[in-house]
Amino acid sequence: MSFFNLSEPLLREKQQELDFQDIQGLVCLNYQIGNFILFSKFYTRVDQAFILWGLISSGIFVTAQFLPISWSSQAILWSVLTLFGAIGMVSLTWFWATVEQLRWVVYSWGILILAGLILTDLSIFLGWGEVLIRLCPLWLGLSAIGYFCIGVGMRSRTFLLMGFIHLLGIIVLPYCGVMQFLSTGLIMTVSLLLLAELQWDMQSSSDYKQLTPQQKQFNQEQSQRRQMNS
Repeated sequence: MSFFNLSEPLLREKQQELDFQDIQGLVCLNYQIGNFILFSKFYTRVDQAFILWGLISSGIFVTAQFLPISWSSQAILWSVLTLFGAIGMVSLTWFWATVEQLRWVVYSWGILILAGLILTDLSIFLGWGEVLIRLCPLWLGLSAIGYFCIGVGMRSRTFLLMGFIHLLGIIVLPYCGVMQFLSTGLIMTVSLLLLAELQWDMQSSSDYKQLTPQQKQFNQEQSQRRQMNS
């Protein structure tokens, strides 16, 4: 059996037949005028975590690039936003990660985020110039490690590719001149929003011990529907 599900494309339109752990906390948005649908999307809690981090990333790096705010004030703002994002990520994804046996991925992201936050704050408040001038590569590198963890945990080529894209971003940063913060924010935000909008490949490692017999039956029926529609 292949480590990856090679029959699935890297990215495609979202599947409608969601498992029980995916529909918990599902947000459905539907805007229409009469019979004309303007916008119709749904977002799982994992999608919501991606969107949350996308918004936080864009806010942090756009602020650093364009707003005349002192580094110390930005550090406080970044710390608050980052901790808010970390707590939000855990609360949104915990049940899903538990069923999919991916709690270690959540722990890994938490450690990476806290490590990045500590290094960022220390570089600002203690004047660590060598770290301060490398904040963009630092966060791209930490994000790449996080994506590699997800890629291995979910057996997903999509997330491994995202990791390599972030590493590539580190390579091209020197060519971005004074726009390194904006470039970093774009790479991180676009990647996260893309993952929230589309379906990625994965090999499920669900621990059905976490589910009731009715929930297990529901997932089996959904799996059969996905196979019929694939």
